[in-house]
Amino acid sequence: MTTEQTLVLLKHDAVQRNLLGRLIQRFEEAGFKIAAMKLVWADEKHAEKHYHLDETWAKNVYDKTKASYDKEGKTMEYKDHMHLGKTIQSWNMTFLSEGPVVALVLEGPHAVELVRKMVGSTEPRQSPPGTIRGDFALLESYALADKKQRVLRNLIHASDTVENAKREIALWFNNTELHQYTKELDKHF
Repeated sequence: MTTEQTLVLLKHDAVQRNLLGRLIQRFEEAGFKIAAMKLVWADEKHAEKHYHLDETWAKNVYDKTKASYDKEGKTMEYKDHMHLGKTIQSWNMTFLSEGPVVALVLEGPHAVELVRKMVGSTEPRQSPPGTIRGDFALLESYALADKKQRVLRNLIHASDTVENAKREIALWFNNTELHQYTKELDKHF
């Protein structure tokens, strides 16, 4: 197994709540190597590149949202998947550019998969205790976000696929900012 790299963003709600050290510590204790880290304030253009609107993603989100609305007997206010996708993209862009974030590149075997497990479900309400969102994201849910017409405030972003990790890392870091070094744990990988 070769090592993977993944992007993690500690969003500005994590910055405001002084959780950076505690969240980074969890990744270090799990054995991940920090290959890059910086504090960044994303502008709207950068946020739009990060939250790239993909038709497949928008269709998947629309189908899940529609199923949830149907189950609750609610009417969808979005005319199609791209309408919902653009709305969520706009909310994500606004939230990402509201304050500084800490961008990290974590490295290790199965980094994308394992970091996502550590982070927890996108909706903090669904994240079990022991995950970052389950332990720290407070009382956040899709229902609350929908009511407030905003994105979920869920503290952290983690790449969902190896391909997206590569794209996102290249967006947030240039090659000179990515570092390679040896740690004692490396001999086990």
